[in-house]
Amino acid sequence: MFVNTNVMKSKKSVLLPKERRILEELGENVKLARLRRRLTTEQLSERANIGRSTLWHVEKGSDHISIGIYLRVLSVMGLSDDMKQIAKDDVLGRKLQDAKLTTPKRIKKKG
Repeated sequence: MFVNTNVMKSKKSVLLPKERRILEELGENVKLARLRRRLTTEQLSERANIGRSTLWHVEKGSDHISIGIYLRVLSVMGLSDDMKQIAKDDVLGRKLQDAKLTTPKRIKKKG
């Protein structure tokens, strides 16, 4: 089957206001960490091998920045282990696991 990739449109994700605030807070935390280390935007972006405009987007919490870029920026500042904390304390997941809730099995399709 031939698929014309020019016709396919990518869906743009829309963030909820709460999600946008979380990204903005993350960006602000990155900026404050940079300032505490007395690094300029030029120094940090050069060491992370990204453009200064990309770093600006990181520090603003833009939603189009990949998690890999965040990891590189945090690594330069010695904060890469912070990424390991994401979703580590999954209280709801543990409660569901403890309740032994399972997902329903899929019904096999005929054919």
